[in-house]
Amino acid sequence: MADARKDWAHQRSTVIIRENQAVFVEDLCVTGLARTRLAKSVHDAGWGMFTRLLEEKAARYGRTFVKVNRFFPSSQLCSVCGRVDGPKPLSVRTWSCPCGAVHDRDLNAAINIHAAGRAEWLNACGETVSLLA
Repeated sequence: MADARKDWAHQRSTVIIRENQAVFVEDLCVTGLARTRLAKSVHDAGWGMFTRLLEEKAARYGRTFVKVNRFFPSSQLCSVCGRVDGPKPLSVRTWSCPCGAVHDRDLNAAINIHAAGRAEWLNACGETVSLLA
């Protein structure tokens, strides 16, 4: 099983890095998640190993790899207006912002992680950036 997981992680990370110029991921606290009811899922997915492989392959192929801070409120931040709506239990899959936008929790978080990762990447290059641009 461990070999199958490693093989899958190597294959998927290679495809992701070869097909993209930049990859942005959230720096999850894998050890903290391993102490919750999600422990089996986190370990089965091999998230720590997968992100390590992405980072190594990005360096090897000259791609950009950025980890967004784990305390960035990616699932709480409205990707349209930038309002932080506050923490929500994992059972809440969609939510509405007072600006009128209705968000799918995961898609909204992905948009916010992309914006934050891109801002971090451009900021490292000396550009002036905004999360809402």
